[in-house]
Amino acid sequence: MEYSVLKKVILVCYLVIFCNPNAYASLPDFTALVEAVAPAVVKINTVSKPVAKDDQPRLQGQMPEIFRELLEQRQRPVRPSRTMGSGFVISDDGYILTNHHVVDKAEEIQVQFADRSEYTATIIGSDRRSDLALLKIDAKNLPSLKFAESDSTKVGAWVLAIGSPFGLDYSVTAGIVSAIGRSLPTEQGENYVPFIQTDVAINRGNSGGPLFNLDGQVVGINSQIYSPTGGSVGLSFSIPVSIASNVVAQLRDNGKVKRGFLGVGISDVSKSLAEAMGLPSTMGAGINSVMPGSAADNGGIFPGDIIVSVNGQSILRSGDLPHIVGLIEPGKSIKIVVYREGKQKKLTVKVGALEGDEDALASRNEEADRLGISAVAAEQSQLRSLRLRGGIVVSEVLADSPADVAGLKVDDIIVQLGYSRIDDLDEYDSLIGELPTNTPVAIRFYRGGNAVFRTIQINQ
Repeated sequence: MEYSVLKKVILVCYLVIFCNPNAYASLPDFTALVEAVAPAVVKINTVSKPVAKDDQPRLQGQMPEIFRELLEQRQRPVRPSRTMGSGFVISDDGYILTNHHVVDKAEEIQVQFADRSEYTATIIGSDRRSDLALLKIDAKNLPSLKFAESDSTKVGAWVLAIGSPFGLDYSVTAGIVSAIGRSLPTEQGENYVPFIQTDVAINRGNSGGPLFNLDGQVVGINSQIYSPTGGSVGLSFSIPVSIASNVVAQLRDNGKVKRGFLGVGISDVSKSLAEAMGLPSTMGAGINSVMPGSAADNGGIFPGDIIVSVNGQSILRSGDLPHIVGLIEPGKSIKIVVYREGKQKKLTVKVGALEGDEDALASRNEEADRLGISAVAAEQSQLRSLRLRGGIVVSEVLADSPADVAGLKVDDIIVQLGYSRIDDLDEYDSLIGELPTNTPVAIRFYRGGNAVFRTIQINQ
């Protein structure tokens, strides 16, 4: 191409792109939106007690007790842990929504607004499975945000996030919705959140902040990113308001969340399986296993069934099943359609309750005793494996407490205190009140299958 012709092509492109008033017609202006919603977005700073780290567990297990104790003392942290995140006000009387992982194990929570005003927050309730936490501050007439309709978010729609990435207060980023209903199982293999995927830049510190539509309504709560580098690469995930509104209502009323549970092991349906089962397409959740005595077992669901709908909602992929059932109140009866032996079958199933979080939360929230620990009863399987008649399990150790100084850790099994054997919590509780102060007392416990004998001292 000749140079003169190339110049003409460049000139034409310039005129089309920069001189056409319609070229920018579809690009939104976020300024008015940001001014309207930013006052309700908050920065959250937390302080947590230090957690002892065991960097060489296998080496310590082979060490003599005297060297293991010295290593534990050297590893004991001296500074509290500090984290930061974001959140937003959902009612003018001081309720604030953020991520569970932002405030998990926090002893102090400070909330800061854009006008630099600060408040101390308390946790009303926190839910690990949805990664949501509800906080409360003592304030009135606050600016607040509203949730969008649950099914209003569409792929390709513009969205905007406000948060404090890396502590940079009230940063605004924008992008589009890349996908909806993303299944991202947790480390525990649980999958109760159909995430919204966007290309909005989300980084550390954005967690718990709001994701807005162009009407200034919250469509999601920013929760996590996928990043091989640790920074934003255009894959961010937000908890949809369909989950958030349900969780918030339960946390506000009860301080905890109850979820529906069927008790099945599931997998996606392949093309060949769909053909073999007479399905019209590769849809549904294949049932690999059914827990004995579970809601599915009692409702007549069998291994080999393929669930294709729940209460009229189609199950397109296996991850849709826990998303839908988890939002159903335990005890309610639901209509389930399954394919079995090439035929469609309709079932009525009474939904069960998912268990686990309540017991763990109760053990964490118990007040520490004079030794500085919380404890729970040892399971029979633990006692049998160690050939013990009884014992109690340490569930929490306060920093700088007598137990911490003595080197006790979570999951240690205490079997003796002073001259007395400890078989259960009642025996332990009766001994605690009688322990002398400023006097070393013998304590024996099991850790990793090995018996440890030390002393512990309560100082005035």
